[in-house]
Amino acid sequence: MARADTGPDFIEALARGLDVIRVFQPGRPVMSLTEVATATGLARPTARRILLTLQELGYARSEPGGYALTPRVLELGVSYVRSMGLWEVARPHMERLVAQTHESSSIAQLDGSDIVYVARVAVPKIVTLSVQIGTRFPALQTSLGKVLLAALPPDEVDRVLAEPSRSGVQPRWRPDVAERDAALREVRAKGWALTDEELALGIRSVAAPLRDGLGNVIAAINVNAHAAETSVERLAEVHLPLLLKTAGAISADWALYETVPQVTMTS
Repeated sequence: MARADTGPDFIEALARGLDVIRVFQPGRPVMSLTEVATATGLARPTARRILLTLQELGYARSEPGGYALTPRVLELGVSYVRSMGLWEVARPHMERLVAQTHESSSIAQLDGSDIVYVARVAVPKIVTLSVQIGTRFPALQTSLGKVLLAALPPDEVDRVLAEPSRSGVQPRWRPDVAERDAALREVRAKGWALTDEELALGIRSVAAPLRDGLGNVIAAINVNAHAAETSVERLAEVHLPLLLKTAGAISADWALYETVPQVTMTS
């Protein structure tokens, strides 16, 4: 069935293909044709043609019991990150921050009610939840997400958080609206956010906004620590000043980057 409220140039076949890609969630790396059809609401013949097309293009492969996505799907997200240029701007600053704190640092943006990681410099540590480029978590229970949500108008926060999470993660902290709004007001007042095992046991982090030349929040950057190794006091008193300095430097470089004409060289 075609989607409602779409324009005359909307390509339904493309939308269905993206629906099939998105239906593969954490814990469901292999899905049968019936499962894909049911989850997307597509007829089995349609789902089958889409899966075979994705397989032909290298984005999916046949597995015992069904189909699985291939690492080539990551190219779609990487293209987005590369097109922004944010990684090139942020990387040296993030590497310096990680060298100073000996903790991992990530940059994320909002996608519905989730955050999605778009850049990361990691240190080898055992953590409760694995993080890589493209990983998504519920926004409200992360320091990165709190910073990004706090930058939105209140009515926009309601709309964004009304969308169901696609992370597959069940967070520990489940505030009511009043508690949520109070937490975001505090982030707006401070200009940064700290979370203490609100997403999962053992995860503690602090985050700050990244801004463009007009002062708009375009992303958030964090320092992520293991609760058993790094206290809240150390996170706030030692790592936070370094993080705020890094966020300011990245924002300044990004504002400069925006003013430079981007030239593409062709052979």
